[in-house]
Amino acid sequence: MIVGLAFIVFFALLFLGIPIVTSMGLTTLFPLLIGSNVPYKVDTVIRWAIQGADSIPLIAIPMFILAGAVMARGDISKKLFDVFAYLIGRRTAGLPIAAIVTALFYGAISGSGVATAAAVGGMTIPLLVDKLGYDRKFIAAMVATAGGLGVIIPPSIPFIFYGMMTQTSVGEIFVAGIIPGILIALSLMVYTFIYCKKNGEDRLKIDTAVDELKAKGFFRVFRESFFALMSPVIILGGIYSGIVTPTEAATISVAYSLIVSLFIYKTIKFNEIIPIFAKAVSQYAPLVMVIALAMSFSRMMTVLKTASIVGAFVSSVLSTPFLFIIGIIILLLLMGMVMDVGFAVVILGPVFAPVGVMMGVSPVHLCIIMVSCLAIGMVTPPFGMNLFVISPMVNENAFSVGRKAIPFVLSFGIALLLIAFIPDISLFLVNLMRG
Repeated sequence: MIVGLAFIVFFALLFLGIPIVTSMGLTTLFPLLIGSNVPYKVDTVIRWAIQGADSIPLIAIPMFILAGAVMARGDISKKLFDVFAYLIGRRTAGLPIAAIVTALFYGAISGSGVATAAAVGGMTIPLLVDKLGYDRKFIAAMVATAGGLGVIIPPSIPFIFYGMMTQTSVGEIFVAGIIPGILIALSLMVYTFIYCKKNGEDRLKIDTAVDELKAKGFFRVFRESFFALMSPVIILGGIYSGIVTPTEAATISVAYSLIVSLFIYKTIKFNEIIPIFAKAVSQYAPLVMVIALAMSFSRMMTVLKTASIVGAFVSSVLSTPFLFIIGIIILLLLMGMVMDVGFAVVILGPVFAPVGVMMGVSPVHLCIIMVSCLAIGMVTPPFGMNLFVISPMVNENAFSVGRKAIPFVLSFGIALLLIAFIPDISLFLVNLMRG
């Protein structure tokens, strides 16, 4: 009874526009406020919050945010785009597809969907729309959707959230995200190819742009892009080889991005470092409070035996793993429309992971399903954060870009269903790593 009331209070507070941090804090205190006989007190809640913020794996999040900020300012996305444009630019839809591949690689650096959309969009939209004449809404929708790859391809910040909240190996989740991320990118490329084949392209403008790159020669373009391409190799290679932990890799990514941007590409000046750090801190500070109170919220649910209660309810309604996954997908697609990916994972991960285990669904596989569903929400109104990031770049309304993104969302959805119902797509590399 008290669990049901707590969830009603939580979602009622969100509906009333109360910030998610305050909503979680009040919901955690709710059983105490109504005089319910629960096995914790106010000081326990405070202790849970402090323990939630005092975590070594948590350091990875601000480090990846900072690395993403440095690389965005250092024009790393342009270096990545140039090499892919050189290789496939002359093919049908070659340059738009190069933008999707750039988002895939940049996501392997930033760990953020919004950062990926902003960095790739800020660099590719002026070229593809203004210079090459592609439809502005189409390109905006493509980049906004491709930005979602930033939370699926490792090192994803929501993956770190999920691992912390559910006590699941972050390293294994990172490995599990590789093939799904590539599959989703391929699904977006297929629709992009079909659209460009059907609607045509200005080959003269495209050939002229590619010729400018070709004039440099492959080795010069590759040399200029080499250190940008090495970023995900160093970060992910260090994690997968076992040389460094995800937290250590995040710290290395900051040092690497600073060295490359300051001394190799020279796209950042020393007097710009403090403003970049300040911006990264302003992005991370609210997350600290969310994580701290989310830990209290999660511990409250554990004390109240929420997992067993939800598990009993789910098993009575969604009695098979197939129905459970369908139910999760529908719920998370709706949640993604109104809630940030990270927040949703923090809240729902601890609830659904134990239920998934009861249903025979791996917590690692469940994480990939959850984050993939929520990534779709990044381009679906009314929240659709990536739509609001990208639409000003093309001087269009976010909802009009969202309508143009529907085919991309459907392509994304097909990949999501394959990922959800073929667990080996997520778990093949994990099982290989386990030996």
